Amino acid sequence: MEVATCASSLHYCSWNNLEKIGFGSKVNGFLNFSQRCNDGQTMIVLNSKDLQWRGLKTKTKFVDFQLSCAYKNSPSVETRNAPAVESETNNTSVDEALVLRRKAQDVGPDLSGRCIYLVGMMGSGKTTVGKILSEVLGYSFFDSDKLVEQAVGATSVAQIFKQHSEKFFRDNESKVLGELATMRRLVVATGGGAVIRPINWKYMKQGITVWLDVPLEALARRIAAVGTGSRPLLHEGSGDAYTQALKRLSHLSEERGEVYANADARVCLEHIAYKLGLGDVADLTPSAIAIEVQQSFFSIFPFA
Repeated sequence: MEVATCASSLHYCSWNNLEKIGFGSKVNGFLNFSQRCNDGQTMIVLNSKDLQWRGLKTKTKFVDFQLSCAYKNSPSVETRNAPAVESETNNTSVDEALVLRRKAQDVGPDLSGRCIYLVGMMGSGKTTVGKILSEVLGYSFFDSDKLVEQAVGATSVAQIFKQHSEKFFRDNESKVLGELATMRRLVVATGGGAVIRPINWKYMKQGITVWLDVPLEALARRIAAVGTGSRPLLHEGSGDAYTQALKRLSHLSEERGEVYANADARVCLEHIAYKLGLGDVADLTPSAIAIEVQQSFFSIFPFA
């Protein structure tokens, strides 16, 4: 059963009965899930060598594939208000939707099923942008942090850091990325620190890596607004939430900045905002950022 091309109205299906994740151990190369939609029960099989969709139903549909239950597809491409960074709602104008689909048609065939890995600091919008890209390209979406949480039976990255250690989390993160590297047609939102281990780059470089470069001040504002509870590396220091977040982010940026530059392409939000005549990157829509990610592919491969 082939995944249909993204349409302006998408069907939302909730995921139930997660049978086996299989990360860290081989289970015949497959990940099995039960998917319940309005029209009945469908068994989806994900082949780790070549992503395939097999169903008991013969009706073709667009399916939102994810392990995280936090995301719902939007019913239309009508414009809605949402911040550009790490929003759970897609703010997509009709014009942006058309550009996204046109560019997807242009680059899709030449991607040849390569996986796309989004890297960048925490709060840079990797998950939001990744979901948009996966929809228009007909790819499946994974959040590597969510996969690690489910693989070790935790509810958050912060819990893993607290109950185990950062090294324990990083070890499992590498296992997850290693499994994903055996698959095709995926968009993967990586954790902010995934770039610090060379082995992770070995896995990610089997696909395409794109760095979402966001000004630290914008990241600090966003993180301060929602709280640092889910960000274990930001719990150090004193002062108000913004000052604390900015100080810690600055330190992390010094450690990781050069490593992020190993990505195949860099998408700079300040540049996008300037090009669109916007005074603040917070005014960018996630779709505008996704369009720039698609455009960056042309600098990586000699598309026809």
